Amino acid sequence: MPGENLTRDEARERAALVAVESYDVALDLRSALGEVAGGGPRTFRSVTTIRFAGLRPGAATFVDLIAPSVNAVTLNGRALDVAEVFDGTRIALEGLEAENTLVVDAQCAYSRTGEGMHRFVDPEDGEVYLYTQYEPADSRRVYANFEQPDLKGRYRFSVTAPDGWGVWSNGAGERDADGVWRFAETEPVSTYITCVVAGPYHYVTDDYRRTLPDGSELRIPLGAMCRKGLAPHFDADDVFLVTKQGLDFFHDHFGYPYPFGKYDQAFVPEYNLGAMENPGMVTFREEYIYRGKVTAASYERRATTILHEMAHMWFGDLVTMKWWDDLWLKESFADFMGSFALVEATRFTGGWTTFANNRKAWAYRADQLPSTHPITADIRDLQDAKLNFDGITYAKGASVLKQLVAYVGRDAFLEGARRYFQRHAFGNTTLADLLAVLEETSGRDLTGWSKAWLQTAGVNALTPELTLDAENRITELAVAQEAAASHPELRPHRVAVGLYRLDGVEGSLVRYARAELDVTGPRTVVTELAGAQAPDLVLVNDDDLTYCKVRFDENSLATLRSRLGDIADPLARALCWSALWNMTRDGLMPARNFLSLVLEHAGRESDIGVLQMLHAWARTALVHYVVPAHREEAGRALAQGALAELRAAEPGGPAQLTWARFFASVASDEADLQLLGALLDGPARIDGLDMDQELRWTFLEPLATHGVVDEERIAAELARDDTASGKRHQVRCLAARPSEAVKAQAWAQVVESDTLSNALVEATIAGFAQPSQRELIAPYAAKYFEAIGRVWDERSIQIGVLVVRGLFPSLQDGPEPLAAADAWLGEHTDAPPALRRLVLESRDDLARAHRAQVTDAGTAA
Repeated sequence: MPGENLTRDEARERAALVAVESYDVALDLRSALGEVAGGGPRTFRSVTTIRFAGLRPGAATFVDLIAPSVNAVTLNGRALDVAEVFDGTRIALEGLEAENTLVVDAQCAYSRTGEGMHRFVDPEDGEVYLYTQYEPADSRRVYANFEQPDLKGRYRFSVTAPDGWGVWSNGAGERDADGVWRFAETEPVSTYITCVVAGPYHYVTDDYRRTLPDGSELRIPLGAMCRKGLAPHFDADDVFLVTKQGLDFFHDHFGYPYPFGKYDQAFVPEYNLGAMENPGMVTFREEYIYRGKVTAASYERRATTILHEMAHMWFGDLVTMKWWDDLWLKESFADFMGSFALVEATRFTGGWTTFANNRKAWAYRADQLPSTHPITADIRDLQDAKLNFDGITYAKGASVLKQLVAYVGRDAFLEGARRYFQRHAFGNTTLADLLAVLEETSGRDLTGWSKAWLQTAGVNALTPELTLDAENRITELAVAQEAAASHPELRPHRVAVGLYRLDGVEGSLVRYARAELDVTGPRTVVTELAGAQAPDLVLVNDDDLTYCKVRFDENSLATLRSRLGDIADPLARALCWSALWNMTRDGLMPARNFLSLVLEHAGRESDIGVLQMLHAWARTALVHYVVPAHREEAGRALAQGALAELRAAEPGGPAQLTWARFFASVASDEADLQLLGALLDGPARIDGLDMDQELRWTFLEPLATHGVVDEERIAAELARDDTASGKRHQVRCLAARPSEAVKAQAWAQVVESDTLSNALVEATIAGFAQPSQRELIAPYAAKYFEAIGRVWDERSIQIGVLVVRGLFPSLQDGPEPLAAADAWLGEHTDAPPALRRLVLESRDDLARAHRAQVTDAGTAA
């Protein structure tokens, strides 16, 4: 709608006109139950009272509100003509006074897309659950407000809800004698982190207590909740354990007590994100409650997310960026501090290995797309902001902060954080504010570092250059630094260079020498390692101190081909795997060679998180990077190798479950599919492999994809698991079937209709796009480019992103899809920049796949 996409210039202008004091928001959610009369949208009443100062009396501005209708608007006692002042997204305000009171009485719509006030009906018991999700700018779908992060205010929420429900918000609350839930006033916070959760949630409580340096006692009431149907699976004790460990860690290091009173954590259905840092009321996707057996890597992932959101209580909620340009001031810090706290405060002491292998892979991909941007980005409007919740803002930013800690020192970094909180508590900041405190505490001028790392885009490659003398000792070891032509910046890197050799006793590759140094410019000599014995492996960026693509000399590559699984240190091993994957993506290593490395060495991987990442990379290589003529052969080899590892794995162990899931994802031969069916319904059995409900769906999907099971069999599985999770699995399996009619129906459901919820749109798209059905879905490539403009205009941005990314014809071979993407981009130069960015990114991934296939075509693998 006009005005929905707030621009940075508009936000700056409005911030110069108003200063918010407080909000009183009254919501009536009783309409969440019962039928909707007249066929219109289901709505709830929202009455908002905003008190704010007019910094230029007489000026005009606007408040944000996206709602089907507005009942009344009153400014300073004057009733405004709704038809004149409300355009569907904004309410115009004229004649501001020095002190203003605005009252907006509106009918706001419940959401099915995870944006605003999301309404979910549990298919298991018919119960209704509500929660809000706002970032970056969807609180205006629930109440009228100044929707920008630098206009903070204090909030009082009151909620009228159906009998028997619980209601939660940012502040502590209780139900009064009139049946209205009233919540304590918050500290000054931004609109996007306010929150309401309501419904018959299962709720568990605990307490956190701590003695502060001044001798006072800090008590934080803890709560955790989920749908009633998930209560039997809810391990709240472990959630509380990690929560308490995190609160201890951040209190130890941040020097600023948790400022938001209580600490509730809600695991909610159909959530678009991993989690959201609403102060006092953190929301998570309910998939973090595990219905079946999972590996330790899943619990580590949940713990990292809990700690990431907790770090936001300080980085983001206490101190908030002025505008989305500095989104990294919260997300990069939370991503870094989440892993930092994970390793130092919880049982997951190997978290930096997961970070190096998993999170940084996300960053490396994002940083090589044509849409790459500096960590401190140029965010023109809200659509830009929505798409910048990406691998650069999160994982690259976190990687660069890890480099910054190595550069300025841990103590200086943490002292800088403490001063930052004290100086800017409940305020808004920019990059300059952070650099100022870090320069104070470290004594280093960070101007050059900031320009190189935060204000330029792209990833550097570091390659060892080695010369040996006649006695097989190092004459010179240097690190060469390269940059892409599109982003030629060479950066200062604080790195460790490790030398590894085979231990004759242990038979493993172990580090025998290490040097830490600053790499600057195109070539830096590592003087400390001159004279050392010749290594079998040189690992640049040992210990993962910097953010770069690691390359190898030829001798090191030869060592990795034969002894990769023998590297003793898990982090070093993970770094080598990551480097080899980057080489595969860059077309420097044939995809089938990478698959051979996985088949030969992955079975010895002890870190389950790394093993899961290797499986994901192997499947990507098979689907996108292996030359088409050899896909079937490579897939068969991968499935055979996975089955062998499955049978050899320790019964009941995490590796067994991980290999079982991977085997199902690559199985395609008749014999493999028969085995999956026999494991699913009998009589086959693998000792120790527990066929719980989640694993059953994992095995059923490839059977549906290859036409082995029909709709009736899928319905029978849903009857066995008639839950919200089961419904998503069923929808995905139905859309995966190899039928023209099935694909036509799936396409119509997500492109031509808006009846499906966000979760079911995502599941349908996942089922629609199957690598084994390239020919079947080929006709939809042309339809895609015809439809995306209309979808972007008519649907919410969340659904638009799902459709534009998920249905891009990335599985099609030949030049036609690239040519079609180029034609669309050429013909739609005036399309919304966010839409063009999504198409451009998908086009770049496809072009990369084609380049990798050219490399793979030349291999003898």
